[in-house]
Amino acid sequence: MQDSDFTPIRVTNLRGDLPISFDVYMRVAGKYILYCRQGDSFEGQRLERLKGKKLRFMYVKNESANAFRDYMHKNLEAAYGSAEGKPIELRAEILQGAMQAAGEDLMEDPGNKSLYEVVKSGGQRFAQFVHQEEGALKALLQIPNSDLSPSHHGTNVGSLAVALAKELGLADKIPLNLLMAGGVLHDMDHYLHSNVFAKPLQELAPQEMSQYKLHPHRGLQNLEAAGFYDKSVLAAVAQHHECLDGSGFPARLKEKELDPLGMIVATANSFDRLISFERLEPKEALKKILIEKLGQHPLEHLQALQHMLKKHDILT
Repeated sequence: MQDSDFTPIRVTNLRGDLPISFDVYMRVAGKYILYCRQGDSFEGQRLERLKGKKLRFMYVKNESANAFRDYMHKNLEAAYGSAEGKPIELRAEILQGAMQAAGEDLMEDPGNKSLYEVVKSGGQRFAQFVHQEEGALKALLQIPNSDLSPSHHGTNVGSLAVALAKELGLADKIPLNLLMAGGVLHDMDHYLHSNVFAKPLQELAPQEMSQYKLHPHRGLQNLEAAGFYDKSVLAAVAQHHECLDGSGFPARLKEKELDPLGMIVATANSFDRLISFERLEPKEALKKILIEKLGQHPLEHLQALQHMLKKHDILT
């Protein structure tokens, strides 16, 4: 079997209890090895083993590509449909994987406007899931980022940002699909290039820190070159490390220069980075951000974050 006989599929799209109607292969040392047979599913131990392998792609035979697309559609519709009776944890896992995969597709091909539209339309539906489904945000944040993935982190940031917008009373006043897209894409430069992303900031060498502080600008350049990204999405990418007092980076902007959606993403990013990469429990992450980020993020953001996390039972 040759490379031309196979179609790559993202591992993050293979989640849930829906039986597959196709065979799935791994590529090992240039050979395609059958991993999962038609009729099986990707829940439980099989999914955990895949996460442990840190694979981005698996493969289906070209003649099974349509069957894979049909599987994806059915899996998503079942996850979004609360009447299906699936537990919220399983639904969250499926939807998080699909949103992460859409973000990865776009970050790898940022000049593809069709992929951007997929992220925006998917982001709108995902935001509604976060807002309307009881337990959704808690279930999303409980999915372990076991491979320290920046795209997983981005999906978390988007989820937190749309929940924070609701807590701030802004859900009907701002485009939630753009807020979600900004969260998903904010660390695109890390996804593409950085090898220091997952380290705690205090562990970075001076040269690494200098490179780290450039990543918002490099991400912005990637998107600006395409010429079709919305202003708020660009702001989220450029400003997610800026602070009200001008102590942030890369441009040391102050409050009057900051985009409102960018500030929401920045608050969500500060919190989730402590969870995803410094491995703090949510309660400890909140305590740290309330102490260390006071004066850097809007006070109403920090207060809303605290109230939101309590309301969603995430601090227990």
